Amino acid sequence: MAHTHDHRGHDHTGHDHGAGHVHGSTDKKRVLVAACLTGGFMIAEALGGILTGSLALLADAGHMLADSIALGLAWYAFHLAGRPATVRLTYGFGRVKTLVAYTNGIAIFVIALWIVYEAWGRLQAPAPVLGGPMLVVAILGLLVNIGAFFVLHGGDRENLNMRGAILHVLGDLLGSAAAIAAALVILATGWTPIDPILSVLVSLLILYTAWSLMREAAHVLLEGVPPSLDRDLIARDIEATVQGVREVHHMHVWSLDGTSNMATLHACLNEGVDAHQAVSAVKKRLASEHGISHATVEPEFGQCADDGDEHEHEHDAAAHHDHHH
Repeated sequence: MAHTHDHRGHDHTGHDHGAGHVHGSTDKKRVLVAACLTGGFMIAEALGGILTGSLALLADAGHMLADSIALGLAWYAFHLAGRPATVRLTYGFGRVKTLVAYTNGIAIFVIALWIVYEAWGRLQAPAPVLGGPMLVVAILGLLVNIGAFFVLHGGDRENLNMRGAILHVLGDLLGSAAAIAAALVILATGWTPIDPILSVLVSLLILYTAWSLMREAAHVLLEGVPPSLDRDLIARDIEATVQGVREVHHMHVWSLDGTSNMATLHACLNEGVDAHQAVSAVKKRLASEHGISHATVEPEFGQCADDGDEHEHEHDAAAHHDHHH
């Protein structure tokens, strides 16, 4: 009985994870504005890089290309996340954002590696660079990026998708700053190797941000326990605070999209305890104390329903998981 009750409760928590729904719509607009800004200027910067012969400008344009794609995808992810769940996708589209963050990280990795490769070639055979025009394009790029940064900065910084977008624009800001520095050195001394050297520094920075973003997104995709929660502590807490619960096992805690948390668990009850009351108490405790908005609780008396095979614990985890997805 408790189980069916659980799943009825599922729908409203599906909408629940729009806890930042007000944020959602403004974030969506912010991301779109930033995408248009970076996309438009990226073309100008790429042309500037080709005409002036500057790799630092091309590096920044490459980063801005990844960014405008990233911001466009981030906008699309916000757009999808607002859709209700379907029969085939019972959890809705919230996780599209995490997939986007992950794919995005991979794209930036590739661009950064290309810049390093290109820079190596330029250090072997330095090419002429037009410092004056390069400086003008780099300064314009910096202004565009500062604009995009302020547009995004007002958004929800807890959101993985939003954080990815801000990281991108910050990388761009540094990329433009490096291009300005290279242009100034070339104008002052005529030493062109500064251009590939600074472009490599920019790409290392890009690699670092891409890596941290991918790591967080991968944790969500692998159903990792959210960083703010400790599964074993939560299980012990329920055993200690909820009356009638003797033991908690087969517990899984994961996050749908980096913000809304879910859990499944078996609650072993003492004889004579009202199962419905115990399940309700467990759910209340999870929601109020641990920020887990949706839980599926299986009450048990005596032996665990899955105990036919004690050694199948790992297998059980996997099966449980398939059942969920």
